Amino acid sequence: MTERVEYLVTAMDGSDAEALPRRLAARDLHLSGVQELADRGEFLSGGAILDENGRMIGSSMHVSFEDEAAFQAWYDAEPYVTGDVWQDVTVRPLRLFHPARDA
Repeated sequence: MTERVEYLVTAMDGSDAEALPRRLAARDLHLSGVQELADRGEFLSGGAILDENGRMIGSSMHVSFEDEAAFQAWYDAEPYVTGDVWQDVTVRPLRLFHPARDA
């Protein structure tokens, strides 16, 4: 069995006046996509990054894919990417601790 590839995606939204409206416009599609990932076991954890006033200014996602090509296909179609919400994105390979698997 091939080991899945896990990634940490840290993505900050733009800082322009239209950043939050862009996020809100893409949010329903983003969240339905996250649900699809979760249903397939590809979404491990994540959430909105907040500023000091509790406003959404970015995202953090832990995801798991069969291979890098599957990750790239998801990333290229992610509504926060295609909707120009995420402006500063860092993607790092990650090996999360899974108690059932790693104990």
